[in-house]
Amino acid sequence: MLAPRDLSRLLRPRSVAVMGGGWAANVVEQCLKMGFAGEVWPVHPAKAEVGGVRAYPSLAALPGAPDATFIGVNRHATVDVVADLAAIGAGGAVCFASGWAETGERDLQARLVEAAGAMPILGPNCYGLVNYLDGAAIWPDQHGGRREAQGVAIISQSSNIAINLTMQARGLPLAYILCLGNAAQTGLPEVAGALLSDERVTALGLYLEGVGDAPALAALAEAARAAGKGIVAVKGGKSAAGAAAAATHTASLAGGGAASSAFLAQAGIGEVPGLSDLLEALKILHAHGPLTGRRLSITACSGGEAGLSADLSAALPFDFPAPEGEAAARLSAVLGPLVTLANPLDYQTFIWGDEGKTAEVFSAMMEGVDSGLFVIDPPREDRCDPASFMPALRAIETAARASGRPAFPVASLAENFGEERARDWIARGVAPLMGLESALLALRAATAPAGRPGWRPWAARAERPARVLPEDEAKARLAAAGVAVPLYVAAPTLPALRMAAAALRPPLALKGLGFLHKTEAGAVRLGLSTLARETEMPGATGYLAEEMISGAVAELLVGLRRDPVYGGTLTIGFGGREAELLEDVETLILPVTGEEIEAALRRRRLFPLLDGWRGRAKGDVAAAVSAALSMQKIMERDARIVEIEVNPLMVLPHGAVAVDAVIREAET
Repeated sequence: MLAPRDLSRLLRPRSVAVMGGGWAANVVEQCLKMGFAGEVWPVHPAKAEVGGVRAYPSLAALPGAPDATFIGVNRHATVDVVADLAAIGAGGAVCFASGWAETGERDLQARLVEAAGAMPILGPNCYGLVNYLDGAAIWPDQHGGRREAQGVAIISQSSNIAINLTMQARGLPLAYILCLGNAAQTGLPEVAGALLSDERVTALGLYLEGVGDAPALAALAEAARAAGKGIVAVKGGKSAAGAAAAATHTASLAGGGAASSAFLAQAGIGEVPGLSDLLEALKILHAHGPLTGRRLSITACSGGEAGLSADLSAALPFDFPAPEGEAAARLSAVLGPLVTLANPLDYQTFIWGDEGKTAEVFSAMMEGVDSGLFVIDPPREDRCDPASFMPALRAIETAARASGRPAFPVASLAENFGEERARDWIARGVAPLMGLESALLALRAATAPAGRPGWRPWAARAERPARVLPEDEAKARLAAAGVAVPLYVAAPTLPALRMAAAALRPPLALKGLGFLHKTEAGAVRLGLSTLARETEMPGATGYLAEEMISGAVAELLVGLRRDPVYGGTLTIGFGGREAELLEDVETLILPVTGEEIEAALRRRRLFPLLDGWRGRAKGDVAAAVSAALSMQKIMERDARIVEIEVNPLMVLPHGAVAVDAVIREAET
């Protein structure tokens, strides 16, 4: 594994060179506007100045090797400029031009990387970066940030989305905004690690379209958590993940972003669906770091707000303990008998304007929980007077100090907190959250559990053409690894099968070989007492007969696949012919432990079927988990195996049997 490049000069430059025309002039303007204290050196062969700053005719004429360079020339000239910068010992460059691998010019992009050598480059097809801590803007456009003493870093694989995020008016202090572009040389884990190593950076936000080096990103997330810095991500392009034709149930159910979400969760990276949620989660992480507890209280002075909060949080993994004991006594003493104590709490308006009583109520609601949300929407200050809201706002801070736990003011609508009020709160250690739904999603992301220590996904392999093994061969592979299968025989013809099946006990299942989806092809006949009257199955390459399994408590799908990004996936849940209809499965990234597999099963809607639902027999969950682990071991030991699917895995009161099996093996 190569040592990471030194990105310090590029990220925190003392000198910035700027090459090109109009876009380059914008970089000069942004550096001056940000109050960059270092040197700005425009390079232009025909102009005496660019953006009001003296220009130099060539790189050779510069006073020294620049720490960071914005290259705003065409893509072919960019390769030569990068080579020249590397030769003079420059600290790094932003390659702005487009027209590289994203348009099929892979050879040209490879030449660019070769020209850079050890010198770090961002891009190509990249806007660059803004360092708000030091005022350096290697950035060819407007942005909405301001100088900060500390704050969060955001990395985006979309330049437009990066620009949009800088325009936020939510009070979130930005330390860095950085675009990766094509990430031809310097990738996400490397850049993220360099940003997080800056002590002034409090958390990291990601807009991802691709992950790149998944093991490196998992290692980074673990190191960030150990340093008390959380990471939260929006994963774009999820719907495209399911675009490839699905050959198996597993291929269908593991698409649509299931693998990327599984990776983020197992690496301990919080995930949110949208950009607003990303900004709110970053506020929480900036103010408090990663949160660990999921016991939450919600307090509002309106039944509507309390009810809406309950509805929006119903599907989220929070616990809402009701006030009890001393906390309930304190609440009753202040609120009186007309207020029903609950969580979420509608404390009504009997104490509105009384800061002392409000602080007592808010502090009591912080007992027995890990954090508290206080729904409050100050009126707009351009048309209204917010004075009557100030006692309640101050009471939230009092409750936070008294409890020593995070207390979040939450506006039900994002625009109902002004930016300057939000910045003032954040400077005092209180993170105001804007938009009730975004606040809840952000809180879920900020409480994402840490990844398993030392967990790294398998190394990704390039996809290769693969063949489907005959079912009898697939079952032999499973049985050799310790997975229980039915008693079966196979033969190339029906007459030969009838003779071989004489020792099997009916009822029997007859299957035609050579079909991926036997049921859809009409190549499965069940409940047979004899094979004597069975006819040929058109298209079958052979036949298999097996004893049918009875007494199953539930049918599971267990599917493992090689993944070109995350190494390998396990999709597990309730299956059978209706697996894709049920969609009651979960995808995990390999490797996994038995405890993680069982936890995934217990999260399924239909898990009660395995747990003695309505007095029925319980299923042997341990046997099902053991079967999945055995399949993982097959893939771990044999790099040729690209997919294993057992559907169904019949779970019995004692044992679990792989009734139907598909194994795909890479062609040599």
